[in-house]
Amino acid sequence: MSLKNKLKNNQLTIGSWIMMNDPMSIEVMAIAKFEWLVVDIEHTSIDLKSTQLLINTIQSQNIKALVRVSKNEEVIIKKVLDMGADGIIVPMVNSKQDAQQAVEYAKYPPQGKRGVGLYRASGYGTKFEEYKKWVEEELVIIAQIEHIDAVNNIDEILQVGGIDGTIIGPYDLSGSMGYPGEFERDDVKEAVQKVLDRCKALGIPSGFHVVDTDPKKLQEKINQGCTFLAYGIDYFFMRDAAMQGMYKLKKELAL
Repeated sequence: MSLKNKLKNNQLTIGSWIMMNDPMSIEVMAIAKFEWLVVDIEHTSIDLKSTQLLINTIQSQNIKALVRVSKNEEVIIKKVLDMGADGIIVPMVNSKQDAQQAVEYAKYPPQGKRGVGLYRASGYGTKFEEYKKWVEEELVIIAQIEHIDAVNNIDEILQVGGIDGTIIGPYDLSGSMGYPGEFERDDVKEAVQKVLDRCKALGIPSGFHVVDTDPKKLQEKINQGCTFLAYGIDYFFMRDAAMQGMYKLKKELAL
């Protein structure tokens, strides 16, 4: 089943986050059998040329390639989709207008206003009609909910046609409330729960980026009803394995 259909049916799907600018990182992550991987070009030094290579590598592993774009802006959304990305995660969607804008930039007329670029996604111009149909049937658009304004406007955001799901960015959400990284505060938890509750009520997939590599943290979000889940970050898995290994060695060797 395609990622788009899983989202439509609110079925659990688990992916991860790519922040290392190296195809080898993707090949290693693919061994874990994630369903999708997100190339993050908002908070990394990954440039557009590298983004193209990473998208190609992800798709060569039979994994869906999503891109967390740098901002809700026409040109960057158009570029990564023309490269052939399977979908986008749009940061700081804080209002109905923001959500509509993201959809318009990703979809062709009449639903949107995306310009036509005969690049990789359309077989370099040889398969534009097929690609146009694919955009309508399979393109994934995820609104990132990461500000208290988005929480307050969640109902109108979720009612925008073309938004396939949401993903909560916990760091920025807590930061917008004045408490960056303080996820255990009652008011932060209430804000997160409001988004999850409204997604459930309106039948929209709710997502969360669980950056911790402890699978118990992921299970907690599954238990809360999240179905679109990003688990970890490429270098977090490497970092945590290295730290745990050295901790055990030092303990056993009394170093």
